[in-house]
Formats: sequence, structure tokens, C-alpha cells
Amino acid sequence: MSARPILIVEDDAALRATLAEQLIADGSFLPGEAVSAADAEAMLGAADARYDAILLDIGLPDGDGRDLCAKLRRDGMTMPVIMLTGADGEQDVVRGLDAGANDYIAKPFRLNELLARVRAQLRVFDNSEDAVFTVGPYMFRPSARLLLEPARNRKVRLTDKESNILKFLYRAGGRPVPRQILLNEVWGYNSAVTTHTLETHIYRLRQKIEAKPAHPQLLLTAPGGCYRLEATAAAA
Repeated sequence: MSARPILIVEDDAALRATLAEQLIADGSFLPGEAVSAADAEAMLGAADARYDAILLDIGLPDGDGRDLCAKLRRDGMTMPVIMLTGADGEQDVVRGLDAGANDYIAKPFRLNELLARVRAQLRVFDNSEDAVFTVGPYMFRPSARLLLEPARNRKVRLTDKESNILKFLYRAGGRPVPRQILLNEVWGYNSAVTTHTLETHIYRLRQKIEAKPAHPQLLLTAPGGCYRLEATAAAA
């Protein structure tokens, strides 16, 4: 599984560094760091921005994290937000959740608990109707098995297996995935399905998503019997 990008919005430099260090050490996450609400908005608004979750401090130097969370929700950002705060009274928790946070954890907290909560929120989000990933010119909605191409006002319907292949390769973050691993993840470890079945699905998926299927730009064959997804490739 690929490391998932997480944005840490925290003005306490020592805590921010500790969180980033622990996220990297866990091996499941790739942290980005913001020191203020303005910094966070700039990073989230960048053209190539991709953050699967946000760890958001309430007490920021330029505003209340709850206000930032509410603004992100109004702007259509649906990734999980876990608020970090020293204020853990009932009203504080309610205000945070009402602002659109998915979870709320009081300082000081146990790092293992925080990581577990992040994973739990990501699992829920990945299977929700809100999950949307950018794949080349498409907006990919795994729950709906649908690719939307806004520039051409086009919809591409996927089968369940095609959607799962695309989702797993996306999660690999551009790294090559061996055929057997992809087979195990999509069809199950006890399946008797052969690599020929996978190759057939890859062929059909390329027919749907590539401008020139014979010369793919998104769904690539890598050395060693692997496939990888070049999710940032532009439309050909």
C-alpha cells in the first residue's frame, strides 16, 4: 500500500515535527506541514495538491481551526479532518464536529491512538460516496465506479474489478505493482484467477481511459511484470 499524503496544520513547531516524524516512521503516511490557516489554504489550493486527510490544530496564529474546517467544507473539500486541541470540553467537541470535523482528539494524545484514528477515518472515507481522486484528466469516484472527464463533459463507467484495479494502483502512488499482488488484492488471495484475466481487464481499462490505448499515458506496464498508474499525466 502506498504512503498516503496527510497535511499537518499546527503552529507548534516541536509538535508538528514530532507528528511528521511519527507519520513517516509508520510507513503509511507522507506528511505535509502548514503553520497557519493561510498556509494550509495555499497548500490545499495548489494545482497539484493531494491530501487524503488533515490533522488540524484549533489554536492557529491567524484564526480558529474550526473556522478553517468549516470553510474547507464550504469549498467542497471532503477528506477526513481530525482536530487536535487542548480544549476537550463537551462544547468544544460539539463545535469541532459541527464545523465539519470527522474526529476530535485532545492534547496530549498517544501517537499510536492518533495513527489508529487516522487509519479508521481513511477506511470510512475510501468507501464513501465522497471519495474522489484525480487520475489524469479524470475525477475518479470509486464508490460509483465512475470516471468524470470535465473538459469533455464525459463519463466513463467502470466494472467493479476495473474500479478496484484503478483504486489500488492509485494508492500505490505511482510505484510499480507486481501482477500477482494486484491479482491477490482485487480477486482475493484464495482465487484461482490467472494473470491472463488481469491482463484482459487492464486491456479493457486502457480502452476506456487512454486517448491512445496502444500508447498508454496513464496505465503503464513496468519492468518485472508490473503495472503502475501515472495519475498526474495530462490528457494526450
